[in-house]
Amino acid sequence: MQCAIPPATLVIASRESRLALWQAEHVGRALHKLYPSCDVKILGMTTRGDQILDRALSKVGGKGLFVKELENALTDGRADLAVHSLKDVPMTLPDGFALPVVLTREDPRDAFVSSQFTSLAQLPAGAVVGTSSLRRVAMLRSRYPHLVIKPLRGNLDTRLAKLDRGDYAAIILAAAGLKRLGLAARICTLLDPADSLPAPGQGALGIEIRASRADLHQWLAPLLDMRTALAVEAERAVSRALGGSCEVPLAAYAQWQGDVLQLRASVATPDGSRVLTAHGSAALTDTAGALALGLRVVQQLQAQGAMQIVQQLLDASRGGAA
Repeated sequence: MQCAIPPATLVIASRESRLALWQAEHVGRALHKLYPSCDVKILGMTTRGDQILDRALSKVGGKGLFVKELENALTDGRADLAVHSLKDVPMTLPDGFALPVVLTREDPRDAFVSSQFTSLAQLPAGAVVGTSSLRRVAMLRSRYPHLVIKPLRGNLDTRLAKLDRGDYAAIILAAAGLKRLGLAARICTLLDPADSLPAPGQGALGIEIRASRADLHQWLAPLLDMRTALAVEAERAVSRALGGSCEVPLAAYAQWQGDVLQLRASVATPDGSRVLTAHGSAALTDTAGALALGLRVVQQLQAQGAMQIVQQLLDASRGGAA
């Protein structure tokens, strides 16, 4: 239900990459449709995550580097809301912030992109594959040990440009970003989640606000897709319980089968030598049910030794930073 008094102006904080601005504009269009008289503006910002391109996220502070400046804009009143790719949002928000809205999910799968080959199976020994994700690195090393994996940072256009100039034989990207920017034709193959399980929240957009903004809670409520929100909540519960860190190759993907939510998750070592998997399902209708499902899957992973992997990786990361 909409507020009786519609908003006069709403300012959306966004990163300045082409994909981030598309996402903010997508939300802006939805808000303008709900509230035609509202003046919806976008405040473009450059985050630390956008500035540091020569090091892996796991080495420089993790996913929070993409959202901190946007949260500062919410705190000081320059913006009312921020739009995020949920896979880039830390699993625990700072005090005073909320994610009241998750929008309908785009394709959550990973995409294989290459100018020469049509699939990972076609790549010859020694071919260079680019990815910025430890999750994808572990998958590739486990399934395709003959390939060479090299880091790939930068926005979507930068990554594609590096591929096109021959720095990589292929790169792995999120399908959602390519589709949102009209670049679906660049996708050679969509990777089956059974082979490359997505990251928690992949393909989903979330709206962050200050928790005290009851007016925004009400204005934004019509944008909520509850089934996507519950699926993402289950996925993020897995990551949160296992540390929610960029240092850990972790995947979690929840999919609806009728009224039953099916959740699969995995934790791996970066070299792909050990991959733990777990799954669970439940008929649920609320956040509590999604959290409970996520924790049941976590317990399966813990029983297989997931926390030992997590602790070893965190210890190694701290040692490298010392």
